[in-house]
Amino acid sequence: MRLFRRGSSSAGADGAGDRRSAASKQQPIPMGPGEPGVHTTGTKVWVKDATSGEFWAKAEVLRVLDKDRLLVKMQDSGVEATVPQDDAPIQNPELRDGVEDMTRLPYLHEPGVLYNLKQRYQLDDIYTYTGSILIAVNPFANLAHLYGTHMMDQYRGAEFGELSPHVYAIADAAFQQMRKEGRGQSILVSGESGAGKTETSKLIMKYLAYMGGYVDNGGHNRSVEEQVLESNPLLEAFGNAKTVRNDNSSRFGKYVEINFSSSGVISGAAIRTYLLERSRVVSVNDPERNYHIFYQLCDGASADDRARWGLRPTREYHYLNQSSCFDLAGVDNSEEFQATVHAMGAVGISPEDQEAVFRTVAAVLSLGNVGFVPDADDDEAARVEPKAGEEMLGITADLLGIDPEGLRKALTTRTRQTPDGPIVSPLDVAASAANRDSLAKIVYAKLFDWLVARINTAIGEDTNCAASIGVLDIYGFESFKTNDFEQLCINLANEKLQQHFNHHVFKQEQAEYEREKIDWSYIKFVDNQDVLDLLEGKMGVLDLLDETCRFPTATPKDLANKLYTSPLCKDHTRFSKPKTSVTAFCIDHYAGPVTYETDNFLEKNKDFVVGEHQSLLAASTHTFVAALFHDPAAAPGTQQKGFRFSSLGSQFKQQLGDLMTQLHAMEPHYVRCIKPNSVNKPSHFESANVLQQLRCGGVLEAVRISCAGFPSKRPYSEFVDHFWMLAPDLLRHPDDLDDREISKRLIAHAGLDGYQLGETKVFLRAGQMALLDKVRTNRMNGAATAIQKAARGFLARRRYAAARASVLRLQAAARGMFARRAYQAMRRERGAVA
Repeated sequence: MRLFRRGSSSAGADGAGDRRSAASKQQPIPMGPGEPGVHTTGTKVWVKDATSGEFWAKAEVLRVLDKDRLLVKMQDSGVEATVPQDDAPIQNPELRDGVEDMTRLPYLHEPGVLYNLKQRYQLDDIYTYTGSILIAVNPFANLAHLYGTHMMDQYRGAEFGELSPHVYAIADAAFQQMRKEGRGQSILVSGESGAGKTETSKLIMKYLAYMGGYVDNGGHNRSVEEQVLESNPLLEAFGNAKTVRNDNSSRFGKYVEINFSSSGVISGAAIRTYLLERSRVVSVNDPERNYHIFYQLCDGASADDRARWGLRPTREYHYLNQSSCFDLAGVDNSEEFQATVHAMGAVGISPEDQEAVFRTVAAVLSLGNVGFVPDADDDEAARVEPKAGEEMLGITADLLGIDPEGLRKALTTRTRQTPDGPIVSPLDVAASAANRDSLAKIVYAKLFDWLVARINTAIGEDTNCAASIGVLDIYGFESFKTNDFEQLCINLANEKLQQHFNHHVFKQEQAEYEREKIDWSYIKFVDNQDVLDLLEGKMGVLDLLDETCRFPTATPKDLANKLYTSPLCKDHTRFSKPKTSVTAFCIDHYAGPVTYETDNFLEKNKDFVVGEHQSLLAASTHTFVAALFHDPAAAPGTQQKGFRFSSLGSQFKQQLGDLMTQLHAMEPHYVRCIKPNSVNKPSHFESANVLQQLRCGGVLEAVRISCAGFPSKRPYSEFVDHFWMLAPDLLRHPDDLDDREISKRLIAHAGLDGYQLGETKVFLRAGQMALLDKVRTNRMNGAATAIQKAARGFLARRRYAAARASVLRLQAAARGMFARRAYQAMRRERGAVA
């Protein structure tokens, strides 16, 4: 990456003089008739790759067959193919370093965006703008020279776009705008697992902490900043896990709001989390891992702690040994555990509370090893597995501070309250295991929520701050071979954020049009509100899911049938039923269709706390555990109901609504993180993979919105530099026209109508730049033909003159020779006669 200040491409006197000098030497050449469409022979185009059909390859037009088809030759393979004109977008001019802002591309389309990113990535230029949006491609390498205080100093206070693209530029733009306008700012970081969202968010927060400590106090008294930064490794330990795509994947959404005083100093902060993946606590796919803290605790605890908490090797725990992966390459669990302990101390968690946290984590692991077998007297009832199960039951009860018999009863029976009194029913083996897992998930979820609340208490939110900057690190759009309830919630969040993103991009387009004083009123904006209504509207997917969950005997098939027959769903253009499944449904999202399997929807959506679990743990002798399950709404001494229904879907919808309300009140800034390959290796760019992420990240949607207006925008000086040869006489005009007037007359000369002239730029509708380039190409081809004609004629005449002169010299020499011979013969003859 090269750090430099951009030079302006103004219409200076030198540039104009060069153009006029060139024009004065060129004679006007009439333009020949144009071929149909915007392509001509020799046009460089992009075509879909024949082998995959997923990404684009370079090609050259050999011949325009008709108004719909082109004969092209692939640049790499040399294969010739016939393609539709509409599927062959024109290439941008070749630039060695690409462009830093892709809105400056003459042709703003899918392959142009993709190739520009690839070109820059190969030069380690991992940051690229699309307007004010930053695209960050994960380098999978240590680029330490790009970060640190020396780079922060470079970007501090610099005008946005003045320096090369960087995450610091986005952070500084948010900070400076907050200081200037006194209005809250938000930075939204998104991308798929492994794209670098968490690291990017860290860099943003480090920069904001640097700026918040820099103003007015010279970098001293940075305790709040340190606590904000130290919260990252703590939340990563409890909320991050290895997945197939990423060794440190955040399994929750995080919104960090940093408060600033009127002088620009950090005065407080608050952290909010969304949709922790609870199911991972009890179920892990191979070769993924559970949450990092489990492995850190087992490997990093001291011998005394291990004995006190009854810890065993990771391979002996049911919640961990479902996968064969226990260690991460280059990561020492013991060292990570010490880092987690340090982070807990840094955010103000006392040693006593740290002890309670780790004891609770150990209890979750031990609870997973409590197995069940059928009761000898009743096949429909279960009992705790003898020996091993009984041992783990005792350890778990001791760690949670509860009675072992109470825990046994809570796991193997279910109590229902009736008007005639409570009815206790036994649970079978499968139901007991599910009951155990439900308890483990709720204990871990409450522990995670306690950590977040404790961090917020320690840091302290400044409700009277002058303004705030929020950093949202949230999961990107997900589409796997099998998609579950988590994917539905994640994609709902992305639909909401995409709508917010679309409105922002559209608003920016409008702002530029207003600034340039051009007409934009006819540009239509289409959003994704119909998908949101389908998912979260009245009697939408989430409402129907909650309704089905209220029936204890409901099955996934019941849910699917309810969706298939719902008036909102069955007639919705975005909803469909797969032909090969009776429990799945498909939603056509902004990033593409996703098929969801409902097999686990009902179980994962239920968020109730079983009454027996609540009563048992609320009465724990350990004050920490009792506080986790304290219910201020329950009257002392009253019997808890069997369960109180609530759903994760409705909670997440409420959280999401609150988040969007907050984001709408702030000025947004966007960072789209891209994972360049699936093998996590540097210098490897998988075009098909990146293209899908550009679609999912909304980058191509931003391009679509731009194309709905005037996608091609060029300053007058650049426009004249590129197209002056269409009418060179304009540069020799006696009135000495300025670049704006020359641009206007060039467009009129070319016969275009899809354009507008702004204050500083020419704005062209989609396809108009291609038409102009075709006219320019034909003009240049005609000029080249004329030059070739003159050159070939001159060379031919010169060769003819040289050949003629040579022939004449040869003839003269030959005739002289023959004349001399004749003369000599005549002399001899005459001498002989005489």
